[in-house]
Amino acid sequence: MKKKLVGIVSVLSILLATFGAFGGVKEAAAKESKQSKETTIYLVRHGKTWFNTQNQVQGFCDSLLTEEGEAQAKLVGEGLKDVKFTAAYSSDLGRQRKTAQLILDQNEKKVPQIIENKGFREKNFGGFEGQSNDDMNLAVAKALNLDYPEGSDELWDFLKEQLTEEELANKVAEVDPTKTAETYDQMKQRVEKAMPQVMKKAAKKGGNVLIVSSGGIIPILLESVAPGKYQGEKIANCSVTTLTYKDGEYTIKKIGDTSFVDQKE
Repeated sequence: MKKKLVGIVSVLSILLATFGAFGGVKEAAAKESKQSKETTIYLVRHGKTWFNTQNQVQGFCDSLLTEEGEAQAKLVGEGLKDVKFTAAYSSDLGRQRKTAQLILDQNEKKVPQIIENKGFREKNFGGFEGQSNDDMNLAVAKALNLDYPEGSDELWDFLKEQLTEEELANKVAEVDPTKTAETYDQMKQRVEKAMPQVMKKAAKKGGNVLIVSSGGIIPILLESVAPGKYQGEKIANCSVTTLTYKDGEYTIKKIGDTSFVDQKE
């Protein structure tokens, strides 16, 4: 009889410990869910640069913002002046960092310090960096044996129609004479490292996050967090792409919005 009682007590102890463990896990999950707050991300392309005006390839290679580019950044800052940012990011490229600073300079709230993350750099175009965009585009068109238009803008639009973002990036890497240009997967991998780093911190606070990046990387970033949602929308200088994040899910609100910059017209 004594042995039976000891056995029953042991079983009850195990059951209580098990239910206690499950209860602890459930309580922790509920607590984590309660702590998760919605974060709004303002993803901005840098302002117009000297290379942009000269039709030069600009990836890891950098050039200063033009007067127009600085004015664009200030207009975005004025448009977002009432937004309280809990965090701000750019890459270590000067054009992105300067754009982020000009945006925050217009803000009427207490602003965060800009954190640099190399994951938000523009694409690395290898040996084409600093060269004419036309030379790079012609090299791609010739490698594909395409009957292409001669005009600069027409050729670029033509290539965008013929190839996906992934195909175009990989073809540029293939025809790069130095073989140092990034492939699509290499770009995607660094973006996929950067965003979790940002959101791990941001999601604890919620609120609003500013990220300044570049026209070639923003579509890849969007594809990495919300596959299939980016449909080739133009990412103009100082356009604002807005998305939200909560419980591991991203929702895209606007892509390539230029309404702040258009106020100067």
